Amino acid sequence: MTNLQAPYFNILTGAGPALLVLALTGCASGHRSGAADVPGPVIAGSGVTVFAAGDIADCRQSAAADTMAARSAELIAAGLANDASAIVLTLGDNVYQSGTSAEHADCYAPTWGRFKQRTLPSPGNHEYYSVGAAGYYDYFGDLAGPQRRGYYSTEVGDWHLMSLNSNLKGAAQQAQLDWLKADLAAHPSLCSLAFWHHPVQSSGGHGSNEHMRAVWQLLASAGTDLILSAHDHDYERFAPQEPNGAMRQFVVGTGGAELSPFRFFVAGSETANNNTFGVLKLILKKTGYEWDFVPVGGGLFRDHGSARCVAMTGK
Repeated sequence: MTNLQAPYFNILTGAGPALLVLALTGCASGHRSGAADVPGPVIAGSGVTVFAAGDIADCRQSAAADTMAARSAELIAAGLANDASAIVLTLGDNVYQSGTSAEHADCYAPTWGRFKQRTLPSPGNHEYYSVGAAGYYDYFGDLAGPQRRGYYSTEVGDWHLMSLNSNLKGAAQQAQLDWLKADLAAHPSLCSLAFWHHPVQSSGGHGSNEHMRAVWQLLASAGTDLILSAHDHDYERFAPQEPNGAMRQFVVGTGGAELSPFRFFVAGSETANNNTFGVLKLILKKTGYEWDFVPVGGGLFRDHGSARCVAMTGK
């Protein structure tokens, strides 16, 4: 579990009111958490289903079959079995502790690796605990994008998806920014989604990460609709952000690794939970999207909603 400084607290939510369990001293005030149905437009069409989460497979205390990653994998596998077009996104820290080839083979492969060929991955910091994230790139191969750089884009239905690498620095980060600018210009999609590991906004123990702010600004100026990240082992949904007033971020660090406390809630946080493992289910449609946080068996927390794509806002 992440070591935090006071004050911080856990949020335990179920079908009833949220219960705040204080640890040390103090708490953030005025924050609503718990299951939520967000009023939104009806989005026509069937779309493509996407399952997403990060902070996934951890076999340090249990065999792979007995981990929460195995339980979240069962949830996804059931969805994929019922929908041949559905896919999976990983939001980094796919396997613990150091992203080695052995950990991929022994812990990730028996759990989320079951649907590897239907997965679009992204790397987290734990992947880079191995030199050059070699275990990650060796395991995912071409699925991880070209040249072991950790970023790529693809089309999914009517949407443009971008997998980015939040571990890069210096010249490598500048190369990613240059690539992203060109990619956005070459794909003026009606709807688009970007995903990576370290969130620009987060109320979790690691907090907000300014390292990807330049990426965020490029995406916002291009009218990107959705940002997915993880790193903090919790679930948090943010309100649509400026400058376009429509780009929405989710933190989904609930794939299977131990959950962790929140700290101070940051501006724009709309709902949050840190006692429920699960995945974010998105239905990406031609003019908008629907979301649903789906808990592993026994979990009570849910979060539902829908929104139009930025290009359709106000129409």
